[in-house]
Amino acid sequence: MSKRVLIVNKFYYARGGDCVCTLNLEKLLKAQGWEVAVYAMKYPENLSSEWSSYFAEEISFSGGVGEKVRAAKRLLGYGDIKASFKKILEDFKPSIVHLQNIHSYLSPIIAKMAKDCGCRVVWTLHDYKLLCPSYSCLRDGKPCELCFTDKSNVIKYRCMKNSMVASVLGYMEAVKWNKDWLERYVDAFVCPSAFMAQKMAQGGFDKTKLHVICNFLDPIKLQVLKEQQAQREKTYLYIGRLSHEKGVGTLLEVAKTLPFKLKIAGGGPLSEQFKEEYKGYGQIEFLGHQNAEQVSKLLSQATFAVVPSEWYENNPLSVIESLCAGTPVVGANIGGIPELIDNGDTGYIFESGNSAQLRECIENAFSQQWDYDKIKMLSLCRFSQEKHYALLEKVYGQQLIVE
Repeated sequence: MSKRVLIVNKFYYARGGDCVCTLNLEKLLKAQGWEVAVYAMKYPENLSSEWSSYFAEEISFSGGVGEKVRAAKRLLGYGDIKASFKKILEDFKPSIVHLQNIHSYLSPIIAKMAKDCGCRVVWTLHDYKLLCPSYSCLRDGKPCELCFTDKSNVIKYRCMKNSMVASVLGYMEAVKWNKDWLERYVDAFVCPSAFMAQKMAQGGFDKTKLHVICNFLDPIKLQVLKEQQAQREKTYLYIGRLSHEKGVGTLLEVAKTLPFKLKIAGGGPLSEQFKEEYKGYGQIEFLGHQNAEQVSKLLSQATFAVVPSEWYENNPLSVIESLCAGTPVVGANIGGIPELIDNGDTGYIFESGNSAQLRECIENAFSQQWDYDKIKMLSLCRFSQEKHYALLEKVYGQQLIVE
């Protein structure tokens, strides 16, 4: 007996959270003795893979007219992608096709192709693309759900890069791969947070196809966090992208009024602006991009971490990683963040965008005596790969096993 799973994601390197989760899933399934193939778009930064010859050709939405036309065709399921995906289906013969982040650079057409070949199709949702053509459920920097019921709003408000052309393409994509079409060819949607599942149900998706399975960390990183030991400093920490929706601006405005040391790790579109704006505040330190080892060390030293998001975070690895380091989290009450934090025990929850509440939580977090060892112990168990695997196995069902 053998078990064959084909994992599909548009990139095959640690580009973002969705890619990290994809790579972690591949490791997990292989560790359990499964045969795993991967399919992605060809890209210079991709990791080496025995399956790379099957990958879809690279496309770009920022090239010349010809390249943009080719990208638009891919977005709508036309072009060369069918041939390459058909080839890997025929040669690998998976019983499960597990989709990750596939829109735009790949295409949902592969869900139909997999289903037509008799595969069970599972799709892990890393963003809100099936509900919101622009992925993020944001309009003018604020949460928006208008497209849950009428996708034409993406054109009305030019939500795709503030471009009419891009927004029209986003609308065409959403209409072509609509809810009824998706449910016809996808057997199960894996929602990393209950919040995601609730929003999918709100958008009309069949609740029986929605399965909540929290993300897990790479076992190697988990072991590093488990073994990391350091003296806690009277500092607090933000790790992530420096952009508006992450709420970093709100955090910095609060931080400049407090005497505590804030360390900011990460880069992004607002990085230079923030450095210039807050260069006169000695209690705020910008560290720039940090590698995995540096992040682990920072987490082991901080009194607590802050996740001040102002958009619908799904199941942020930043929270999970912090808790697995034994580091409590002050998190915004938005998206899937509050599901991960036990208020008062493993951190504090505040109203997203509310500076007064954030300030109060920061002050309370510094005054509380945290049981760091207990937070780490409980979190390592809660976010283990074993727990994720047990739930995923149920979603895969008996079709996973083939002769």
